[in-house]
Amino acid sequence: MTPKLFSELGLSPELLKAIDKLGFEQASPIQAASIPVLLAGKDIVGQSQTGSGKTAAFGVPAVQLVDVTKRAVQVLILCPTRELAMQVSEEIHKLAFFKRGIIALPIYGGQSYDRQLFGLKQGAQIVIGTPGRVMDHMRRGTLRLENLKMVILDEADVMLNMGFRDDIETILKDAPKERQTVFFSATMPRPIRDLIEKYSRAPENIKMEQKALTVATIDQTYFEVDRRYKIELLTRLIDIYDLKLGIIFCNTKRMVDDLVDHLEGLGYQADRLHGDMTQAMRDRVMNKFRKSGLQFLVATDVAARGIDVDDVQVVFNYDLPYDPEDYVHRIGRTGRAGKSGRAISLVPYRELFQIRNIERFANVRIQRGKIPTENEVAEAKEGVFLDKLRSLLTSGEFQKQDHLVEKLMEETFSTNDIASALIHLLQNGEAAKAAPKVESYDRPERDERPPARFDDRRERNEDRAPRGRFADRAPQRDDRRPGFDQRRDERPRPGTPTSGPARFRDAVPPAKSKVSPWKAAAAPATKAVLPPAEIKPAAIEPKAEPVKTYSDAEILAAVKIPETKPASKLFIKPKPEPLAPPKPKPSRATPEGQTRLWMSLGETQGVTPIDVVNAVAGETGLPGKVVGTVDVREKHLFMDVSAEHANGIIAKLNRASIKGHKIKVKIA
Repeated sequence: MTPKLFSELGLSPELLKAIDKLGFEQASPIQAASIPVLLAGKDIVGQSQTGSGKTAAFGVPAVQLVDVTKRAVQVLILCPTRELAMQVSEEIHKLAFFKRGIIALPIYGGQSYDRQLFGLKQGAQIVIGTPGRVMDHMRRGTLRLENLKMVILDEADVMLNMGFRDDIETILKDAPKERQTVFFSATMPRPIRDLIEKYSRAPENIKMEQKALTVATIDQTYFEVDRRYKIELLTRLIDIYDLKLGIIFCNTKRMVDDLVDHLEGLGYQADRLHGDMTQAMRDRVMNKFRKSGLQFLVATDVAARGIDVDDVQVVFNYDLPYDPEDYVHRIGRTGRAGKSGRAISLVPYRELFQIRNIERFANVRIQRGKIPTENEVAEAKEGVFLDKLRSLLTSGEFQKQDHLVEKLMEETFSTNDIASALIHLLQNGEAAKAAPKVESYDRPERDERPPARFDDRRERNEDRAPRGRFADRAPQRDDRRPGFDQRRDERPRPGTPTSGPARFRDAVPPAKSKVSPWKAAAAPATKAVLPPAEIKPAAIEPKAEPVKTYSDAEILAAVKIPETKPASKLFIKPKPEPLAPPKPKPSRATPEGQTRLWMSLGETQGVTPIDVVNAVAGETGLPGKVVGTVDVREKHLFMDVSAEHANGIIAKLNRASIKGHKIKVKIA
């Protein structure tokens, strides 16, 4: 189907503003097909693979149709697992950010009843829960459905596989007859079709058809990597393949901006292309890219539609696309006119099922790549440099500098030392020289964009781990897996320089030695031999490396010898300095009827009292007067709130953020 922008789907300004803040421009196929139908009040049966954006497909209409003046349950979303219920709840909160007064409440087993009862008593309009706990609240009389407008069954096939059919039928029977019923499922077995026939009213079937095939001339590879190490792996791959012209695709405008900043900081020539840029700026960037004035173009799918540039060496999927068809369109930017090309995808462990979906869709096998070590990257750089130098020497197209060489030789320098110094100077000079600053645009302020945790954990509204008993289901937390440099068969030797940010060089700490390995690598070999560093057996390479030698003077210069105090003072115990008086603890005396809360943010994060009041009002829907005195300290703050609403405020704020910082709140 033809791609659509969210602005073309008839959404309210509040929702469009929230979607823009999340960084999305183009609706995925299931979203573009479902949202208008749901806004028209019709029932839907949606069939699409997990990870295609179904959460926003039903979440956007649900938020828009809620009447904020009515404090009663109007939308019920059933999920098979508590993890999915929590994730859907987070996405609903993000979509409802600018529509004040909406209360979305997750209810599931294993969570305190007090928090759920408080949220229901407060008047939650959207309830996201597992069938068992929803049934429990219905039996207690704490969850009433007489005002229900919409029932949504997310991952319906998984819920039936888990044995929730009876609970689902009970919930649907108790719901009002005049309601919308929405089924979303990856498959449509007979039990689901029975439920649809029994409880839906003339539903509209929406199924995402497969239309395209992949390009056979492109070498397609994916690398399994933790989200935290994506940038490090990206730079290693660029260096080891010596890539000079490529396109890097991200799913959000915010990710495009952040990635360009990182690449520029590392010395790569990169520029951005997305919907926040004017057409004139896009044209200038594209002209520069076509003329190879840029190494890498970082773009979203919407802005990059129609890119036709010859000799693109590689397409990186920094984020996997929502739909397999988009993957085919992305990688089609390389390998044109019968030329070969590369398509490289960086995939967190929990998103591997999307690779399987792409393989099934395109009828192609995507090879898994082995992550290059730092040693391999360094060797590849040396090989590229030697090839260029060898080619220049063979061609003879360089100006002779015999008089300079002879002058240095007269000063007792050998030809080997002169050549080594020139190569060292050239390599270090090229590495240190920053790339020319590319043309920028008026980028939004950091505070206007989503907090960093959103990118780290659930960057896209459809980015959720698979559920159920399918063969390609994956674990929920990829942060349990080690960084790619901590694997035994790929661990680099200590002291090897890396191509990426400095913080990744500490993933495997170098062995302790009195001489810095970085200084030692640059020192010329003369007399003494440094003792080998203590290396764990798992990190030892099977092939022995020649040991470099160093002069006594160089070793002494590298080793810092502590100063020796006079003998008369060696055994004199220094007089302890008086300790500073401890800071007084905050007074726990609070006004009657109020409770004092502690919050983990303070002046260091730029938080002010009005920020706290706005956060409480925005997250809970309560008036600002429930907040009393706000005492902001350096790294934390105290605030007095109405004792009646204290527990609810704690529950809401512990899932929120202020100025991009996650909040932790508890009773002081």
